[in-house]
Amino acid sequence: MWRGTGNGYARNGGRKMSEQTIWIGIGFLGQLFFTSRFLVQWIVSERKRESVIPLAFWWLSLLGGATLLSYAIWRLDPVFILGQGAGLVVYTRNLVLINRSKRGASA
Repeated sequence: MWRGTGNGYARNGGRKMSEQTIWIGIGFLGQLFFTSRFLVQWIVSERKRESVIPLAFWWLSLLGGATLLSYAIWRLDPVFILGQGAGLVVYTRNLVLINRSKRGASA
């Protein structure tokens, strides 16, 4: 049952939207976040005329990966869950390393 509605559906402009439709939308949103990281990386690299991985790349990776992981869990897809879950470890670790590097440089 979809939380908060009591009838298994979310209301949207007088039309009923199924739980599946909402989750598919969440999956597409996660994919949008995840794909946008490549666009950000490409634009920054073009501006600097060298290959660069900006901080936004890692934040978009984390946001997209977490959103896609929630979708994978809803689907009960173990392959998708493992792939996205492992990715989140890598994205988080990179953000930690970047943060440590910035703190070390300012000290």
